[in-house]
Amino acid sequence: QVQLVESGGGSVQAGGSLRLSCAASGYTSSRYCMGWFRQAPGKEREAVATIYVGDNRTYYADSAKGRFTISRENAETTVHLQMSSLKPEDTAMYYCVSKSAPLGGRWCDPRRYVYSSWGQGTQVTVSS
Repeated sequence: QVQLVESGGGSVQAGGSLRLSCAASGYTSSRYCMGWFRQAPGKEREAVATIYVGDNRTYYADSAKGRFTISRENAETTVHLQMSSLKPEDTAMYYCVSKSAPLGGRWCDPRRYVYSSWGQGTQVTVSS
């Protein structure tokens, strides 16, 4: 059974930075994806960034490109989301997600495939 444990998040002023971390357990190979979704009050849930553990292939939502960086610790099943130049519209509950990808990184595209495992969520609040 896959488990995801998140850490990080909190409150920051606009223009500041935060780092989210997520540790995964339960996978027996590197053929899986991890990433982050977010949901703000009254808005739909959206994918932010994903990474394929097998080769570090990444995906970023347009809103995250140039400001957020997703990375993986080698030999560790931990993924980080470094968020910079934060804006008030980045305020949301951020969820760590994962899914298996036995056929490779193209199966990590959150626009096409469903992520089956979710963390408990961590709040990010950006004040203006």
